[in-house]
Amino acid sequence: MLVFGDSLSFHGPDGPHPANDERLWPNLAAAAVDAQTELFAGFGWTARDAYWSLVGDPRVWTHMPDIDALVLAVGGMDTLPSPLPTYLRQGIRYLRPDWLRRYVRRAYLAVQPWASRATGGWPVALPAELTVRYLNDIVVAVRALRPDVPVVVMLPSVHRAPAYGHMHGGRSRTLALMRDWADRNNVVPFDVAEVISEHVLRGHGNPDGIHWGWEGHRMVATALAGHLAPLLAGRPDN
Repeated sequence: MLVFGDSLSFHGPDGPHPANDERLWPNLAAAAVDAQTELFAGFGWTARDAYWSLVGDPRVWTHMPDIDALVLAVGGMDTLPSPLPTYLRQGIRYLRPDWLRRYVRRAYLAVQPWASRATGGWPVALPAELTVRYLNDIVVAVRALRPDVPVVVMLPSVHRAPAYGHMHGGRSRTLALMRDWADRNNVVPFDVAEVISEHVLRGHGNPDGIHWGWEGHRMVATALAGHLAPLLAGRPDN
């Protein structure tokens, strides 16, 4: 099972964990369908980052001949408010000297909740149209090599994050466009919010208001396995 994900795929209630941690939903879901996971993910990854990983990371290419399913668990971070354009926000890490970088980062994190509320949650990290474009580019590229591989896309989750001023105005449009794209391209949509909303919004996950607790990972894995099982039923080893 090849998974492209954001930090929701490797972050637990107490912080990030190694990709092979058995408590993470990609590994739980894979175990439930007698498979194993190859995870490519990063903090804040959008659909664009996943596409860049596919075309630029030779480790991904090594798994193409062997994958039985592709899970696109990106798109949710695309919907988060980004008061600064992405290239400026991500460029903070390159500032020198160190004291300047730390100062600018602290200043931006302090301003971000206020700016997110002031702008109504706009702009977002990646516009919905670009999210769908990059998801489609991934699927087209993979199907050029493996036209038989089933694809599942995880629709955007929800959050209650103070860091973003509790704003999530970009979610509804991205959700609608992703669902429409999936329906038109033989991609199975997985509405993770239907599974995880109560867990997140009632504060049972990470205190940051975005990431999930271990019970959330188990719930998501169980639901995803339900989508994967019929898709994988025709594998030669089954």
